[in-house]
Amino acid sequence: MSGFSANWLALREPFDRRARNADVLEAVVAALKSQPSVRIADLACGTGSTLRALTSRLPAHQHWRLADNDLGLLARAAASPRAESVTVAPVPLDLNRDVEAALDGPVDLVTTSALLDLVSESWLERLAVEIAARAIPLYAALSYDGRIALTPADPLDAAVVAAVNAHQGTDKGFGPALGPQAAGYAIARFRALGYAVVHGASDWSFGPDDRAIQTETLNGWAAAARAMDALPSTDIEAWLARRSDAVAAGRSAIRVGHVDFFAMPTGTR
Repeated sequence: MSGFSANWLALREPFDRRARNADVLEAVVAALKSQPSVRIADLACGTGSTLRALTSRLPAHQHWRLADNDLGLLARAAASPRAESVTVAPVPLDLNRDVEAALDGPVDLVTTSALLDLVSESWLERLAVEIAARAIPLYAALSYDGRIALTPADPLDAAVVAAVNAHQGTDKGFGPALGPQAAGYAIARFRALGYAVVHGASDWSFGPDDRAIQTETLNGWAAAARAMDALPSTDIEAWLARRSDAVAAGRSAIRVGHVDFFAMPTGTR
């Protein structure tokens, strides 16, 4: 899959944590609270943001199997501060080829964050079938859903957002990506497999003082728009300059739509 730098993951982590849907997270906690210990497989763990977001909410005794293909990010995740009762096992793994291996053995919960919008329909179908065959619950957070709101408005916002969403559908290492359709597809598929699903919005919200992440996000969107060749490059550069000026002046706010869901097996099909 396409890599993400440790610096970008560190920049976005506090916004990810703030965005996580409280009702969905509470459903995860409620489902596991009676267990004396839990075994978690975290797919595409990055630097360990899901681990850090969940450890204080789950039963004290936890074992995390952290799967990622980036050895540097995996080492950072494994080094995350944690209680002595929380153990981790880093697993270098190409999830496109070997996702089944990440699920093998005793697992009480599968987690992933900011992954499903990067994968193809066939890969997500494969994941859903494998999880359902093992009757494991899944907590999938922060799937981008295509909604972007920018303040102040710019005449080119809609065209750039359309290009960004088209770019989301390109191959990120798992085949043509589902992009903004990923969460809706996954929720429907798990329900069809006999799962009860709790879901809700987990939008990023960047205010005028959040200049660093706004700048990185806008630069990334401009690069995506250039890659799609849907707009003249001069229009994209002019759009980015106007938006960057608004960020520098403390007049910019951005909301980026995401969806969290928790899928729990019910024993019926």
